[in-house]
Amino acid sequence: MANQPPAAVDFSGFWELDYSQSDNIQAKLNTLVRDLRQQSAQRAGAAGIYQQPGPGVVVGGPGNTNSGTSIIGLAQMADLVTQSQLLEIDQDEHEIKVKREGDYALTCEFFPGEYHTVETPLGKEICGWNGHQLIFKTLFPDGLTIQQVLTGSTDRQRLNIATTVISDRVTSPFTVNRVYNRYQPQDNGYRCKMTISRGRVCTTESP
Repeated sequence: MANQPPAAVDFSGFWELDYSQSDNIQAKLNTLVRDLRQQSAQRAGAAGIYQQPGPGVVVGGPGNTNSGTSIIGLAQMADLVTQSQLLEIDQDEHEIKVKREGDYALTCEFFPGEYHTVETPLGKEICGWNGHQLIFKTLFPDGLTIQQVLTGSTDRQRLNIATTVISDRVTSPFTVNRVYNRYQPQDNGYRCKMTISRGRVCTTESP
C-alpha cells in the first residue's frame, strides 16, 4: 500500500464541529452496554447458565473483562479525545498536521509504500493513508489503543473523524463519529465556536 495522499484528497483548511450530524456519547454507551449484555447472555446460554437480569452497567465477560468501571472508562476516554470543536489542518505532499482545539496536534509524515511509525514515551504511534482515508493509531502499553480515521466528503465540505477506543478490559470497541463542516475563520476580531445549547457563539478576541 502506497502511503501517499491520493490526488483528490485534501483535508487542509478550517473545520467546525457539527453536533447535529455527530454521534451522542451517551447513546453510543447505551448501545455498547446492550450489545455486551447480549454477548454475555449468549455465552451463559451456551454454557447452560441462567442469568438474572439486574440494574446498572455490570455486564460480565470472559476473565475480568466488561466491568462497569471499564465500560464507562472506555466511553469517557472516547469523549475526552473527541471534544475538539475546531480543527485547523495543514497538508502538503509530504505531511499533514491536524491542529485540534484544546488538544495536541495529530501529525503524520508520508513515506512511499509504508505507514509512518514513531515510538514515544506514551506508546507507539502509527499513521498513513488507506485509500482515501487517513489513519492515526496509538498503541499504549497498558492495553489501550486509540484509532482515528479521517474521511472527507466528495464535495470536500465535510470531514468525518471516526475515533475507536479499544481496551483489553472490554470485549467490544467503542467508536464515536464526529462530523466537521468546512468554514472560513473570522477576520473581524471575533472568534466563533459551536455549542450544544446555543449553537454558534462568537466572542471578541484579545489583540
